Amino acid sequence: QVQLVESGGDLVQPGGSLRLSCAASGRIFSINTMGWYRQAPGKERELVATITSVGRTSYSDSVKGRFTISRDNAKNTVYLQMNNLKSEDTAVYYCYANVQTSYVGRYWGQGTQVTVSS
Repeated sequence: QVQLVESGGDLVQPGGSLRLSCAASGRIFSINTMGWYRQAPGKERELVATITSVGRTSYSDSVKGRFTISRDNAKNTVYLQMNNLKSEDTAVYYCYANVQTSYVGRYWGQGTQVTVSS
């Protein structure tokens, strides 16, 4: 059994910063790609950022230059540093990890709310 636990969501003013964390635990042999999606009310889920096991990153155009994804492989944890937040960043953020156990499966965090408002 693999679990992903997220933390760090909060209410923040426009222009502010937040750091999300997502820690994986359980019977893990290795973790391949990790990443973050978000979903705002009434909108489709959006892929925000991904990071491979060797640190190669990719970002959606909407967050490029403002968000930074990173990971600590020793801790099985992925982070999302969000700077210069805008109201349109308001959403529930979900982390995922492609985990090798006895097979490769995608696991999801429970979601954390990020609200950007004055």
